[in-house]
Amino acid sequence: MSAAKERTRVRIEQGGKRIRAYLGGNLVADTTAPVLVWEIPYYPAYYIPAADVRAELVEDGPGKHSPSRGDATAYTVKVDGAEAPGAALRYLDSPVEELRGLVRLEWDAMDAWFEEDEEVFVHPRNPYTRVDVLASSRRVRVEVDGVTVAESSSPRLLFETGLPVRYYLPKTHVRMDLLEHTDTATHCPYKGTAEYWSVRANGKVHEDLAWSYPTPLEESRKVAGLVCFYSEKVDIFVDGVLQERPKSRF
Repeated sequence: MSAAKERTRVRIEQGGKRIRAYLGGNLVADTTAPVLVWEIPYYPAYYIPAADVRAELVEDGPGKHSPSRGDATAYTVKVDGAEAPGAALRYLDSPVEELRGLVRLEWDAMDAWFEEDEEVFVHPRNPYTRVDVLASSRRVRVEVDGVTVAESSSPRLLFETGLPVRYYLPKTHVRMDLLEHTDTATHCPYKGTAEYWSVRANGKVHEDLAWSYPTPLEESRKVAGLVCFYSEKVDIFVDGVLQERPKSRF
């Protein structure tokens, strides 16, 4: 990666991974020179050199205006009978010169994305996000509305860049009789797909307070099947000390 560049309110960095996007089973883009553009703080978007786009781009008209990137032109992506209206943007006259020869493909409009030969889900991975899962002997107790719902001296602590520490506990150390499985599911490009539980305490149901990754991605496999609670919404005691509830986007 080259050094990050600041252009007004957009951050740009040259990527080194091979990036491919597919629509209807057909290759839309294939590049070894992606450009990472941080349109929001949490993760970048992939911008693809126009020469590496294999699909036909049919102009739709003006796209959204960005204070940092300028005025976009929107395109329908067409490839072997499949099409995605408005799924491509180009900033041909952008005040940021690096963007002028690039194409931005809408992530959700594509059927699949790959970094090298590994499929990536939800959004591009942030090269500055790290996930560490560490075994611990610290005693962790979780209370919901004054009721102890979990207690363990063998937690796994998950440290993810930009987020509070998460305490993952064995199900045998959780009052699963107080948990009610819900239909909620979330997806993370670093951890995989999570299932959720609400918690019953003192006659109240606290929605979607706990989650687990039954089959996490490789980098987070050490939390497989363990249960975690939102530390923003419950009381967590570590070695007997009540932890301050963190503030996060959750």
